[in-house]
Amino acid sequence: MTKTTATAPVLGTRALNRATLDRQLLLRRSPMSATAAVGHLLGLQAQNVKPPYYALAARLEGFGPEHLSAAMDARDVVRIVTMRSTIHTHTADDALTLRPLVQAARDRELGQFRKGLTGVDLDRLAAISRELVEAEPRTMKQLREALLLRWPEADPFALSVAARCTLPLVQVTPRGLWGRSGQVALTTAEHWLGRPAEPAPAPDATVLRYLAAFGPASVKDMQTWAGLTRLREVFDRLRPSLTVFRDEKGGELFDLPDAPRPDPDTPAPPRFLPEFDNLLLSHADRSRVVPADLKGRTWQGNQAYRTLLVDGFVSGLWKLKEGALVVEPFGALTGTRRDEVVAEAERMLTAMHPGEEYDIRFGTVARP
Repeated sequence: MTKTTATAPVLGTRALNRATLDRQLLLRRSPMSATAAVGHLLGLQAQNVKPPYYALAARLEGFGPEHLSAAMDARDVVRIVTMRSTIHTHTADDALTLRPLVQAARDRELGQFRKGLTGVDLDRLAAISRELVEAEPRTMKQLREALLLRWPEADPFALSVAARCTLPLVQVTPRGLWGRSGQVALTTAEHWLGRPAEPAPAPDATVLRYLAAFGPASVKDMQTWAGLTRLREVFDRLRPSLTVFRDEKGGELFDLPDAPRPDPDTPAPPRFLPEFDNLLLSHADRSRVVPADLKGRTWQGNQAYRTLLVDGFVSGLWKLKEGALVVEPFGALTGTRRDEVVAEAERMLTAMHPGEEYDIRFGTVARP
């Protein structure tokens, strides 16, 4: 531990929680547009179509699904594989810059499939794939079948992974539109957006953006978010312009000097978050949001559950089922908390499912 860290102020769990909720637009809803919010949050995890919509409904004042759909239809935002090798909804600008930033991680991913790519010229594969998807959007199956004609001895799945890793492929609409989503068809970000990719941004700028959206945070936190390694030297280079804290375990945390760090007792309203919400995936240490005794309770295998925040922390799960929103708290809720959860549930349903009738029911989560 450096001398600076040893003397740095300590931020307790609740202080970290409130700061992160504030950056994540979860302490109070923001008047930002859907596109501006996607940019501020550095994208929204989007393995499935619906989660980005619910994520914004929890964060934005007056949000309706049509707002994100319109931005996607206008090509102001797109769906593309970036951080952690997962699909994210990004602004057009970020699709053209953040993808190059994390290309090293895509190269490492591709390395796992080298055996199935013996004899395959990756530069040639990228060129052929680009020509195919820019002639017309292709499904991954169509792309794979076309590449197999050129390399019949290669592993079919490895060929499709190679195309995805070497090219910035976006999912074209109507995929991703609320209520209209179709099968996945791909073209390049440059072709879809009508402009060339930008050079990868200096990691310094992205560190600052990450802290603005997820801070205060450690080096490992950002590495977890980005799927990158060796960012320590970047943080050290920025150290003179950052504020340094410690967590309760003595770990070093960095933050922007003027970023909001609300009082730990600031009220945090309930929020209904989708599966794979960025709040739960973007730190190495998730105790600022997930209580220790609930670690692992929001996942089963590779599937994430929809989570309920109460007082800023994960406190239950929720699901829409047969005309009902079923809330499953991990523990008992006080009468006041329960009323607050019901009010938030009604607000979310009005925003996301206007004109539809849903009962709000409370159930229990089965113990593992």
